[in-house]
Amino acid sequence: MASFKDLIQNRRSHRRFTKEEISSEDLRLILRAALMSPTSKNQRAWQFVVVDDPLQLEKLSDAKDLGAQFLRDAPLAIVVLGNPAENDCWIEDGAIAAISMQYQAEELGLGSCWAQMRGRGLSDGISADEVIRGVLNLPEELSVLCVIGIGHKAEARKPQNEEKLKWEQVHIGSFE
Repeated sequence: MASFKDLIQNRRSHRRFTKEEISSEDLRLILRAALMSPTSKNQRAWQFVVVDDPLQLEKLSDAKDLGAQFLRDAPLAIVVLGNPAENDCWIEDGAIAAISMQYQAEELGLGSCWAQMRGRGLSDGISADEVIRGVLNLPEELSVLCVIGIGHKAEARKPQNEEKLKWEQVHIGSFE
């Protein structure tokens, strides 16, 4: 990418990936972006679990009823975790780390998509958090925010359309 402006415009969610693996160097850069992301009080209290095992990816894709099936075919996923008792801003800090990883993936020419897990689950009442905790053997004190699927893009997507930006939702000085 030539600039951050272009990176922002070109980053789109990708739910279809090729079978090509993610290089260890690309993974390191993606995780580096997360570890460098800003956090409340510089706590850096998030945790990340990298998953590349196809069976685990399939189980993660079934952690909620809708919206995570694409993880089944992703070559890699990163689970974003936080400890609510340790950090009252764990959701915000995790979200910043997650989008930092997505922008880094885009800059590397990779596709990504966020699968929301916090507050989601299965129709039988089992939470996505509980499912993922069992799949990855997570400590009880950690909560799952999201899972980011990452891979080589199976198809191209058009950049964001500048003309569809909702500038009417920006208010200067007051809401009026």
